[in-house]
Amino acid sequence: MSKVYKVGIIGCGGIANGKHLPSLSKLANVDLVAFCDIVGERAEEAAAKYGAVDAKVYTDYQELLQDASIDIVHVLTPNISHAEISIAGLEAGKHVMCEKPMAKTSEEAKAMVEAAKRTGKKLTIGYNNRFREDSLYLKKLCEEGELGHIYMAKAHAIRRRAVPTWGVFLDEEKQGGGPLIDIGTHALDLTLWMMDNYKPKVVLGTKYHELSKRENAANAWGPWDPSKFKVEDSAFGMIVMENGATIMLESSWALNSLEVDEAKCSLSGTEAGADMKNGLRINGEKYGRLYTNEVELSAGGVAFYEGREESAPDIEMRKWIEAIEEDKDPVVTPEQAYVVSRILEALYESARTGQAVYLD
Repeated sequence: MSKVYKVGIIGCGGIANGKHLPSLSKLANVDLVAFCDIVGERAEEAAAKYGAVDAKVYTDYQELLQDASIDIVHVLTPNISHAEISIAGLEAGKHVMCEKPMAKTSEEAKAMVEAAKRTGKKLTIGYNNRFREDSLYLKKLCEEGELGHIYMAKAHAIRRRAVPTWGVFLDEEKQGGGPLIDIGTHALDLTLWMMDNYKPKVVLGTKYHELSKRENAANAWGPWDPSKFKVEDSAFGMIVMENGATIMLESSWALNSLEVDEAKCSLSGTEAGADMKNGLRINGEKYGRLYTNEVELSAGGVAFYEGREESAPDIEMRKWIEAIEEDKDPVVTPEQAYVVSRILEALYESARTGQAVYLD
């Protein structure tokens, strides 16, 4: 009989209830035994809905980590505490899944990588868009060389008006930034993963605080308070890799644009190109003619596992537990996520200084 892993949840807000808890609760070899949140009621509600019969509730994550029976913790807190809690979890002998982005700064992200190596525990970051059906199919094409050498790519994370007005999303001190670090991070991770290229050379970035100044603005989650909107409303960048490949990154929570795409990428290679903008399309040239092929994916964008429908988060959680059970690298390695953090931080620095930033 396979081991049943005891999991503790640190942070019981929207991402916990919308993604981690529903997907973890579907796994037969997982018991959700501990819940922690600085707002005790949130932890109690999550425990009542998803917890094992004897699940414990905490308001201090350090108390949760003292429970030696817990095998895994998921860190689902604001960005400012990702590194602190993840490192503490690793040092307490737990495997750790931390939500994206890896950390508020690249220095913190590097410390997380080092802690995982030092403790021998597994660490992964919650880039769930890798597990979408279109992403998995396109990754296979890239791995098999169908696109050839990918030398130009675009990372798309554009919302027209969808500013998250709850929690600490608009607080630069706690989050480290706005749409670039929030949703741009997904698009960048997806693009680097498809290219299998983690060696950036130089970046140039810009960011804007334009629409964020508006009172009573139209927004999917209600109007924002301009006085509390401390992060950028949009940010853009160019990343040149050591091998000469170029990535263009676009991100926004509020932008006057009808080209709305989130956590998507477009790839241009020597043999073919691909984009996710209108379904998954492959383009190229054969027999002296140009072609565009639309890939047919299953209805609803779900995958199937042993007869069950699986969402991207379902697959993400299953693959994470399998990595621990089979003692193999997680799909999202901490080294990969660290490169994403380095690039994002360099883009913010470039936007602040107006200068290109070179990465060693």
